[in-house]
Amino acid sequence: MTDTNLTKTELLSDVLLNWYDRNRRILPWREDPSPYHVWLSEIMLQQTRVEAVRDYYARFLEALPTIEALAKADEDLCTKLWQGLGYYSRVRNLHKAAVQIMEEYGGDMPQSSRELQKLSGIGPYTAAAIASICFDERIPAIDGNLLRVFARMTGYDKDIKSNTAKAAALAFYDAVFPQTRCGDFNQALMDLGATVCLPNGAPHCESCPWAEHCRAKADETWQQLPVILPKAKRTIEHKTIFLIYYQGKLALRRRPDKGLLAGLYEYPNAEGTLRASELSEYLRTLGFSAIQTRSLGTAKHIFTHKEWHMTGWEILADEWEEFSPGKPRRHELFLASAAELQDVYSIPSAFAKYTKQIRTDYLD
Repeated sequence: MTDTNLTKTELLSDVLLNWYDRNRRILPWREDPSPYHVWLSEIMLQQTRVEAVRDYYARFLEALPTIEALAKADEDLCTKLWQGLGYYSRVRNLHKAAVQIMEEYGGDMPQSSRELQKLSGIGPYTAAAIASICFDERIPAIDGNLLRVFARMTGYDKDIKSNTAKAAALAFYDAVFPQTRCGDFNQALMDLGATVCLPNGAPHCESCPWAEHCRAKADETWQQLPVILPKAKRTIEHKTIFLIYYQGKLALRRRPDKGLLAGLYEYPNAEGTLRASELSEYLRTLGFSAIQTRSLGTAKHIFTHKEWHMTGWEILADEWEEFSPGKPRRHELFLASAAELQDVYSIPSAFAKYTKQIRTDYLD
């Protein structure tokens, strides 16, 4: 029962925690909230839905159950375990931060949000989430869910992604934040945004513990809030993708260490959309001679700021010339077996349509 002598800010805190106790989502990292588990889950959940993360979380922990195991792991194993989650810089930073923790903190996760932000890949939100959930630091973990709740609660009608909006949200949450159960309060806010004050579609105001204090509900303005400015138009890049089979193996190459999909593996590809008559000439620049070609159709993949429009070709080669001076470089081309494709090399989901068309009968 809520104490009627509470101030409004105390009331908001009290009713939200009571709601959370009755309605919280049961998630594996919440049931065993060690710093490593919370950290891993928060990195995985960036730009990824909860349901998509569950299996990856379990698989990753089975292979790398501790920070020490993660620090000692080969980066290719980390990216292979991450394959399908996307935004691979997250797992590379996770690995770098594990090494930092072992070398600079004696294997123990730093306990303050300020110290946590010194680790690779940990920004203000992730640091606040870990520090509050694992170490009860009193600090709001401001993410998209909390910004949306703030905008609707207060009627904030300016660009929600601006620094001014984030500062206003921080002040709002600091005023209602309790002195104890800090991690629970942040997780309650996360659940409120994820399950009640929805980003798409009508919010479930009838289930909201804060409904009677909500400006957007009172003014019927939830459809206009939060204010999100239009994104810049994505650029379009055309590519021709090759699945090249040679002596029971498939040709791969590693992408550059910086930039889009940095350090991951890909199928050989050419800029632009090559016509069938142009395939042989391009393949010769890679050192291959084709005896059979087959169209694999078109595919599209959308990144944050660009789109790839792809055309795919299956190539069965009977020759792979040795590299010699004067010929175009092959961009570190190498051949991978079926077992290596399965267990070692991480192919981004951007190439998913062509990965699904790999011919296992062509591989040893």
